[in-house]
Amino acid sequence: MRITGGQYRNKKLNVPSGDSVRPTSDRMRQSLFNMLHHAKWAGDFDLKDATVLDIFCGSGSLGLEALSHGAKQATFVDLDTSSIKQNSQFLPPNTFDIIQQNAQKLTLKTPLSHTLVFIDPPYHKDLVTPSLKNLVQKNYLADKALVIIECEKSLNLNTDGNIEILDRRDQGQSTLYVARYYATI
Repeated sequence: MRITGGQYRNKKLNVPSGDSVRPTSDRMRQSLFNMLHHAKWAGDFDLKDATVLDIFCGSGSLGLEALSHGAKQATFVDLDTSSIKQNSQFLPPNTFDIIQQNAQKLTLKTPLSHTLVFIDPPYHKDLVTPSLKNLVQKNYLADKALVIIECEKSLNLNTDGNIEILDRRDQGQSTLYVARYYATI
């Protein structure tokens, strides 16, 4: 597994071991970042100014890819942070934070309004909706933030009125949702 584009392109990433780990494929990440740069729904979103929140980060591949493409800061959250600690050693200081915490109950010491959020939990554990609700309730999302959710294809994603689904892509057993959060309706 590697970073697929940007300034850290081809940097190899270590992946956590175990059957429960399912890192986002290089192909899916490449497709996602092409969309973030070129899709009509991306509108005025600028990856260069993004503050990224990568929950259930595992290896950190999504947040690391965002930093490689020019995001200014990333926060990585997972219960097991060993892989992201290893994979982030090449990053400049002050461009990232690593938090070992339950993503569903995330509490940040310094709350930021994140403009790009990745939610990529273990499949079939009903973690997407509670995690998203926690982020909204604690105001961790900026108005018009992009929320990228990778989940099992069978998950029927229900969002409240503040979340608009912009795009959906299926690949293998996975579905990638791109959504936009609106602070007010």
